Amino acid sequence: MSHPTSITAHAFDAPARERIEAYVRRSFGDPKEIVPLTPDASTREYFRVPHLGKTAVAAVYPEPFDPEVHPFIDVTRLFEAAKLPVPAILDVDAGAGIILQEDLGDRQLRRVFETATEDEREAYVERAIQIVADIQAATPLAYERNSIASRLAFDEAKLSWELDFFCEHYFRSYRREQLSHGDEAQLRAELNDIASELAGRPRVLCHRDFHSSNLIVDDEDRLRIIDHQDARMGPASYDLVSLLLDRQTGVPELAEIRQRRLYFLEERKARGLEEIAPEEFASEFRLMTVQRCLKACGTFSYQTGVCGRAEVYEQFIEPMIRIAIQAADWLNRFPALRSTLGARLRPAAT
Repeated sequence: MSHPTSITAHAFDAPARERIEAYVRRSFGDPKEIVPLTPDASTREYFRVPHLGKTAVAAVYPEPFDPEVHPFIDVTRLFEAAKLPVPAILDVDAGAGIILQEDLGDRQLRRVFETATEDEREAYVERAIQIVADIQAATPLAYERNSIASRLAFDEAKLSWELDFFCEHYFRSYRREQLSHGDEAQLRAELNDIASELAGRPRVLCHRDFHSSNLIVDDEDRLRIIDHQDARMGPASYDLVSLLLDRQTGVPELAEIRQRRLYFLEERKARGLEEIAPEEFASEFRLMTVQRCLKACGTFSYQTGVCGRAEVYEQFIEPMIRIAIQAADWLNRFPALRSTLGARLRPAAT
């Protein structure tokens, strides 16, 4: 693996496509074989490139970086040490802003679900839940290695920032409206309470974006983790909420969610992790559902209203608002949130 230490100015005079073409030429590959890959709400650009007679995936960053403190490299090393199924890093050209990694293929779990049988889908979900438990079991290792992930957290400032982002882009960028001063004040007071309570929960290692678009089914039918560079410490429910509820186009059955919560608690117990009472975890899970679903809706609203990618993201906004309201209903809390968001939903289909 190469770790160039000098950052050349000329590398960033060119766009990502030109930089990856130059990199491939230096590696004795044919730039004509480069295939651009669609990024998912990312500042990075991805390309499939020739590499040693096979293919690899190149992440091209918007700026040069120091490989010794780069989050993706640091978290990949942590996850590899914990035997978590991440793609191997094959090469690094820090001066050109490029990280070359193992090509896992294009079978996102989200796409696999589209043709999977009910039994196959259930088996994949259970395997994904097991990986969430494995990530949490790596919490002591993250601290031992002084990983970047161990020094970041879903603290109150981070959780509040995400909820502020939701308010800004759901109401203004997406709906093109301004809440009244009174309505906004009541809503923000409740959102502040959510952030404060979740920030006070015990923290474990979290992937941070653990949903079916960031899990790949490889050629050996193994689940592999991608997009893990933002790992940090947070509530035990965080990744599970993301896995089960992110990017939904309908409201899931509550009995199914309950069954998967209990399965997850058993998987934690099997790894020797601290036991959490099911009722306590259900309460945290619902609170986390409100925060995570609104956070995701902020991203989807931004991508729809600002970036013009409605064809990809708009389909998730209203279902995830409904999921957040449902969780708040179960908690029997946050009346301003429930009324403010509920008033903006279309009547449910009958």
